Amino acid sequence: MAPGNGSFVTQFILMGLTDQPGLQLPLFFLFLGMYTVTVMGNLGLIILILLNSHLYTPMYFFLFNLSFIDLCYSSVFTPKMLINFLSNKNIISYMGCMAQLYFFCFFPLLYNVVMSPKVCSSLMLGSYLMAFSGAMAHTGCMLRLTLCDANTINHYFCDILPLFQLSCTSTFINEPVVFLMAGINIIVPSIAIFVSYGLIFSNIFHISSTEGRSKALSTCSSHIIAISLFFGSSAFMYLKPSAAGSMDEEKISSVFYTNVVSVMNPLIYSLRNKDVKTALRKTLSRR
Repeated sequence: MAPGNGSFVTQFILMGLTDQPGLQLPLFFLFLGMYTVTVMGNLGLIILILLNSHLYTPMYFFLFNLSFIDLCYSSVFTPKMLINFLSNKNIISYMGCMAQLYFFCFFPLLYNVVMSPKVCSSLMLGSYLMAFSGAMAHTGCMLRLTLCDANTINHYFCDILPLFQLSCTSTFINEPVVFLMAGINIIVPSIAIFVSYGLIFSNIFHISSTEGRSKALSTCSSHIIAISLFFGSSAFMYLKPSAAGSMDEEKISSVFYTNVVSVMNPLIYSLRNKDVKTALRKTLSRR
């Protein structure tokens, strides 16, 4: 019996992304490639920012933290996911599942004239405190459930909604917590981001140079695609009743906010960024 919540299970079987044997190896190499790009891209950006003092600005302070979070976030479930593609039986312990759930929940731009180091630090601390609060709320509510119906999770990691399906006690308290936290972490940032981009676009259209306007629109569009994928797939997963939609659809949706966006972020903020490319050339030349 698992300690702490009275569940009758001590371990779970993860069903994974698909049960088709012929897809296991191709999916292993696909997600291994994505994870490699995620680790190298985000770790590279972190190292570049640390080694180049001219990148010690508010924007790169936030990019440093974004890269750190992406790196940790993808490492919570992707290594286990990769092992599961090659294993006959995908088992995770009860405590391992709760730890994965906690860290998964925990790890879901202005310039110098306005943003002082104190303001930057306060904003970042606020973000981490919100993540900590959300992770504690979700994991605490999950620990109170008795999971005795089965021990097979229809997912490739310990997510909230698939674990609800295993509960033989009421999830009446848990579901409002999911809606509340998802509302705070998805709707509020989405509104703030898109209002900001509305103001940015209004300034872009006042740029007299066609080339400058096109370059600015190109940069913004890549950011908006990444943001839309993350918040859109997260909203599809969590801002609906837990019984609505099939788990196969939800697994595909979760791939976007767990894997795809983590790959896109370092590419958007490094390959398309003149300061980062300059810093990379200087760093390589010093070596």
